[in-house]
Amino acid sequence: MRKQFGRPVASIGCSGAERLRAKPPEPERFQVVTKGTRRIDVRRGPVHNGWGPRAKGFEIMAAPNEALRTILPIAGWCHGQADVVFTGGADPVLPTPFRIGAAGAATLAATGLAATELWQARTGRRQQVTVDLRQATAALRSSHYIRLAGTGVSSARNTIMGFYPTRDGRWSYLHCNFPNHRAAALGVLGVAEDREAVARAVATWNAADLEEAIIAAKGAGGMARTQAEWARHPQAAAVAALPLMEIMRIGDSAPEPLPAGDRPLSGIRVLDLTRVLAGPTCARTLAEHGADVLKITGAHLPSLGYQEWDTGHGKLSAELDLRTPADLDIVRGLVRKADVFSQGYRPGTLANRGLSPEELAAIRPGLVYVSLCAFGHAGPWASRRGFDTVVQTVSGMTIRQAESIPGKSLAPQFYPVSAIDYCTGYLMAFGAMVALARRTREGGSWLVRISLAQVGKWIVDLGEVPAATLRDIPAEFTASELERWSTVSETPSGRLSHLKPAVQLSETPPYWARPSVPLGYHRPVWP
Repeated sequence: MRKQFGRPVASIGCSGAERLRAKPPEPERFQVVTKGTRRIDVRRGPVHNGWGPRAKGFEIMAAPNEALRTILPIAGWCHGQADVVFTGGADPVLPTPFRIGAAGAATLAATGLAATELWQARTGRRQQVTVDLRQATAALRSSHYIRLAGTGVSSARNTIMGFYPTRDGRWSYLHCNFPNHRAAALGVLGVAEDREAVARAVATWNAADLEEAIIAAKGAGGMARTQAEWARHPQAAAVAALPLMEIMRIGDSAPEPLPAGDRPLSGIRVLDLTRVLAGPTCARTLAEHGADVLKITGAHLPSLGYQEWDTGHGKLSAELDLRTPADLDIVRGLVRKADVFSQGYRPGTLANRGLSPEELAAIRPGLVYVSLCAFGHAGPWASRRGFDTVVQTVSGMTIRQAESIPGKSLAPQFYPVSAIDYCTGYLMAFGAMVALARRTREGGSWLVRISLAQVGKWIVDLGEVPAATLRDIPAEFTASELERWSTVSETPSGRLSHLKPAVQLSETPPYWARPSVPLGYHRPVWP
């Protein structure tokens, strides 16, 4: 046992079984209050973590409370003091069977709790965390609500991207948003960039063969599987053997007090080498609690552009080429003065450039190294490229979505947000803050490790809403809600309208001190 928040709690070393079977926190130690939500009694099927009352023949879900309680053991908080209020109703919020609202609200609440722990380390005071479930759900597609200089910023996908029927009666998903992945798919198929030509070419392939051919060509995509098929896949077994996220000590160093400041992460420096959505959301979340974030990308790397306006809040942005020794030296120099290093390359990629967790912890003892990949660090797909939509496809989520919400065609469907991406980013930020709090108490260098597939499994394991509740669910939020949740930033490219941080703290309201900027806008130096 160790002390957390001044009270004895189970250590991070408690087993997975102990975490799942742990006695529910005592009311005076753990307060999770749900306002405006309803308890949903449904026939057995949705998971229940063993806490709370049960009725014969029923599983009772109190999401997002239960979802949060599956996250907290990652921090060793089998028991702990937490003050969380959830408002805004319950799932379903948008037309999907998956409990995306609970997932978003719970992961955001976890970031708030981790920030309050750091605030307590600074001041001795705790804060109340409040999350509106509907606002949290909107945040899972925050890129949809961006307007720059009075004009909407398009987040439309490339026309080639999507599902195609194959020769063997299956569906193949081509991830073609990035030009390099689009070129890989078109090269395998031997056709020009024309959707009808692509459809004819895909129809000559078996889905599994095309999946492997595109991956071998350094593309991205996959065969649409059912959830039962995925459960039998060796990569699914590898993911199932992993926890939701790992926080591991990888080196020794003296305890470090938090820098002076009036926000939970004031003075903390974060080097962000991630791209697309999940990783950048992590650094954006740390920025909203006061961290100085420096995003590093390369001018040669493909970018969708619009995502930077969504995930760039609070960040400086610089360009370096990790293929050159000189720029690698600059990165190492930045690491020496950093607290958190966040990266989203496939396993082994940065290690090949001398930027592994152990190497960076050696040059900066006390570093928190956050590592994201698509399919986990173990299993036959550990080095495979992947995205939120790819994980949805291969794991059965797109087929399940199509079964629950029939569309205009028989093709698999994506759920109406990017839940895996954003929830992964929130969990990465949660893990980084938990590791920083440990560094203040006991020192050490830390590795936070997670994958999109692990988070996808967690979302599926939260269970589904009753089918009857999906009738007539609106596909969009009301104009008044979106107005209430939005704010405006002045950027170098004009006035940017966007969503505000969705988690609220009672004493240090989250906000971004810097506006989003174009990639490479700043020099690669710390402020």
